[in-house]
Amino acid sequence: MLEIVKNKFLDCLQSEVAEEFLELLLKLMSLFFMIDSDFSKNINGFKGRYLFKSRDNDITVSAVFDNGKMHVEEKIIDNPDITVTFNDGKALMNYLLSPKPDILGSMLRQDVVLNGNLNYIYKFAYMATHLKLKMEGTV
Repeated sequence: MLEIVKNKFLDCLQSEVAEEFLELLLKLMSLFFMIDSDFSKNINGFKGRYLFKSRDNDITVSAVFDNGKMHVEEKIIDNPDITVTFNDGKALMNYLLSPKPDILGSMLRQDVVLNGNLNYIYKFAYMATHLKLKMEGTV
């Protein structure tokens, strides 16, 4: 019984850390859109609604792009253009911390399920990679 409770506690802790990390990453992206005119060109005229969540809904973070701005919230939004559902907090962290995130590989391993227009996830992956390169000073 103690082992079951311990595992549940660790799962909850891991989910919370994964959600906080994702939210921080998205807010950093939002900040860069505000301060870097070159980077903000990625969202000029772009409208998109992203929902990132875990299968058990312990993790829920949304990003809404509209009028050249990005808003991040820790809630489920209506009518997302793409919903990215991760198996659990561990799958989310593995994906986010991977040096080369593999969307197709994650789908094949059933670590992630995508529902909606896949062009949105490719655009997001491009922006996230571009942000990483900017922070590393390689662009």
